[in-house]
Amino acid sequence: MGSVLMRAHHEQPATRRVLAQLELLISQRLAGAVHGDYQGFFPGPGDEAGEGRLYVPGDDVRMIDWNLSARTTHTHVRDPIRDHELDVWLVVDLSASQSFGTRGGEKRELALFGAAAFGFAATWLANRIGAVLLFDGESEVRPLRSGKIHLQATLHRIAQLNTRSARPERPVGRTDLRPALTQVGTVARRRGFIAVISDFLVEPGWANELHRLSQRHTVVAVELVDPLEMRLPAVGSLAVEDPETGSRLTVDTLDGQLRERYEEAARQQRQRIAYIIRNAGAEHLQLRTDQDWIGQLVRFFQLRRHRQYGYRRSSWVV
Repeated sequence: MGSVLMRAHHEQPATRRVLAQLELLISQRLAGAVHGDYQGFFPGPGDEAGEGRLYVPGDDVRMIDWNLSARTTHTHVRDPIRDHELDVWLVVDLSASQSFGTRGGEKRELALFGAAAFGFAATWLANRIGAVLLFDGESEVRPLRSGKIHLQATLHRIAQLNTRSARPERPVGRTDLRPALTQVGTVARRRGFIAVISDFLVEPGWANELHRLSQRHTVVAVELVDPLEMRLPAVGSLAVEDPETGSRLTVDTLDGQLRERYEEAARQQRQRIAYIIRNAGAEHLQLRTDQDWIGQLVRFFQLRRHRQYGYRRSSWVV
């Protein structure tokens, strides 16, 4: 479906038709994992404290009620009463590095699919949706609004920028995710839900901004991965180019030691990304171009829904 979507970008009617097909696919596969217990899905931590209960390992220590704990001589927490009108923000990295993929599709397609999945799930629950789109070293803010028409306009804009990132006019340098994270922290005035969609192959220093967001909002970091980034095929001499910096390199992929060093470096890089996300207090979802992306999202949403307490942070590499 992804390749069809990219070919349809040049004609607005075709783009609308394919986005409608995408909505239908998401509705068929995802709706069952979303509808039902509102509190179990987009757990927006409210400002009003609810009933107290005994602390269990894994609870957020910020929820500890020290007065109640002192009276009962046992540690108690108070679960916040969830907001039923939640602000959902999408931070979508549409930089040139997303125009990379193998037979299963490209990462930029996954970025659109992930944004659509979180967006449609939010509209089903009558939440407001906003977006910060990162491209060509710049960012664009789509303001908070409710309704499917606003979401479809946002997805259409992502599709347009995807086409632009697939044909970059010139290298703009390594992507810096920090300004986009800072910007969404500024415009997201109410506590809410933020999905950060990126391959996280960006300039260092974004961990602090992600941590600041997680202190106030529920944050999910959606990591986009292609298998060729993890393992080099043995195909002989291979010319590679960094789409963001323009640097080029020719490597001999028949060199077994080179492939082993590459795989080890890639493994350590992904481990660092996962550690940063987890240490920042965000949830972690990894989407791969060679796997069923909608199936990965369904499993993630089902796991979220079945957790007893929505504000715990975990890593779901599914």
